[in-house]
Amino acid sequence: MCGIVGAVAQRNVVPILVEGLKRLEYRGYDSAGIAVLGDGGTERLDRVRAVGKVKALEDSIQQLKTEGQTGIAHTRWATHGVPSEDNAHPHVSHGVIAVVHNGIIENHEKLRKKLQELGYEFTSQTDTEVVAHLVHHHLKKQKDLCKAAMAAIGELEGAYALGIISRDEPHRLIAARKGSPLVVGIGIGEHFIGSDVLALAPVTRNVIYLEDGDIADLRRTEHTIYDASGKKVERPVRVSEASADSVERGQYRNFTEKEIFEQPKAVADTLEGRLGKHRILEEAFGVTAGQIFDNTKAVQIIACGTSFHAGSVARYWIESLAGLPCNVEIASEYRYRKHVVLPGTLVVAISQSGETADTLAALQQTKKLGYGHSLAICNVPESSLVRESELTLLTRAGPEIGVASTKAFVTQLTALLLLTIALARRHGLTAEQEKKLVEELEQLPGRIQKVLELSDEIRQLSERFVDKEHALFLGRGVHYPIAMEGALKLKEISYIHAESYAAGELKHGPLALVDANMPVIAVAPNDELLEKLKSNLQEVRARGGELYVFSVKGTGVRASNTTKIRMPEVGETTSPILYTVPLQLLAYYVALAKGTDVDQPRNLAKSVTVE
Repeated sequence: MCGIVGAVAQRNVVPILVEGLKRLEYRGYDSAGIAVLGDGGTERLDRVRAVGKVKALEDSIQQLKTEGQTGIAHTRWATHGVPSEDNAHPHVSHGVIAVVHNGIIENHEKLRKKLQELGYEFTSQTDTEVVAHLVHHHLKKQKDLCKAAMAAIGELEGAYALGIISRDEPHRLIAARKGSPLVVGIGIGEHFIGSDVLALAPVTRNVIYLEDGDIADLRRTEHTIYDASGKKVERPVRVSEASADSVERGQYRNFTEKEIFEQPKAVADTLEGRLGKHRILEEAFGVTAGQIFDNTKAVQIIACGTSFHAGSVARYWIESLAGLPCNVEIASEYRYRKHVVLPGTLVVAISQSGETADTLAALQQTKKLGYGHSLAICNVPESSLVRESELTLLTRAGPEIGVASTKAFVTQLTALLLLTIALARRHGLTAEQEKKLVEELEQLPGRIQKVLELSDEIRQLSERFVDKEHALFLGRGVHYPIAMEGALKLKEISYIHAESYAAGELKHGPLALVDANMPVIAVAPNDELLEKLKSNLQEVRARGGELYVFSVKGTGVRASNTTKIRMPEVGETTSPILYTVPLQLLAYYVALAKGTDVDQPRNLAKSVTVE
């Protein structure tokens, strides 16, 4: 992985490809490259690659005056082979075939050996170079790029999104996908491909979302799509809502800051049209939602990373408010163990992008196991997760460019609370209780805005963390997953090693780490676990730990070597959502003070489309 752009047109496509790569930078990458074909008659395939930012690639392109009317481009996040120019895409075979690829070819070693026996020489460590040589091998027999691509793809095992061009057919672009997203864009006398619609927003809004197994044969004025069996198929053309300015920072220093401060609006948008007078409108989940919820006896949540933390909060809500058993699992672990399938279990899959490979594979596994119904909590309306789920609740966070998730997480929590209320209504939640919960939700955007007003105070605190190497986050009950999320944010963007624990577990090991150089950050709402938590914090003080406590007025959290950050009053149920925001701010300002790349932290990718 990480990002693909391609174009076949009657104009120079190099600026389109470079701009597309810039719009995919948020996905994370370590190198970039481009391959283009001139107009008919030039019979030359030009390739430019660079390690580092797209700007380095752009500078090389300008120096070489690279132009072409058909081309493919790629940002790479290393999986096979170290970040280097040799390993950067596109990969070329004999100066004829160029390929860009997202995904992992699982049988690449076997194919590499076969191709080496046929006389092909490899110049990279990647699995993708295998595809380029394989297409070239079949092209010698098939004499047609699409047929050669189909034959090569038939030998591949694993996941892929592919863009393929040939020097011998300069007005043709082949695209294919299996297990990794790819979108076709339709212009006037031109076609495009992209890993997501943001890459294509400046040139077209008319898009086709390729389905798993599809192969698209694109020319300037026409396109043909084949399904996995090789049969011609029609896929619907949709109008994308992504706008060309949706990836602009505006007044903010970076996208992460922008997205943190967009959270009141993101939550308000997620709630819009889903709340009636004192009740939620469950038809927002889908036309069959009512019937499915009536028959739900348990909930199975599958997710990865930040989305797993959102699901972990939802478990507390679902079990306490709806009285239903709820299991939450990391998707990459869920797939590889034996399961006991409870009748009437609703599967809830959570993913910001809707393309997280492990979450998609886990969802497919639940279908094989016989789970009855599925619901997607997702931010991308045409994603694979949405298409493969029976019910959907879109989070409406808008494009999230920063690799470390902020507004997507908060809107996931909002959506999961809506789901909880819909289920709880059938299991003892009274109309008065639902009214109170709806009122809490209605107040949520304003309360998040109040928390954001703590930014100056938290910025000042962040200076104390700059020279720290470790940090410990504590929480109890429903706020323990929020501590987990806080630790993840700090380690993601500031590169400070951070761990999270349920506060009651301190004496079972983590207390050994506490000293004057270890900042301990505690989430301490005024709930039924506060007194227990205060006892845990006393254990930290006794060891000289440096405490930072997020809590409301009147909780009695005051002592030496303790810094209290006073939170505004929050609703009891929505409290985890509110306590998320100051931890985001803390991680952000620490990273800013340390000078790290906040939007694109090292070694990380935004959309994890490989297993």
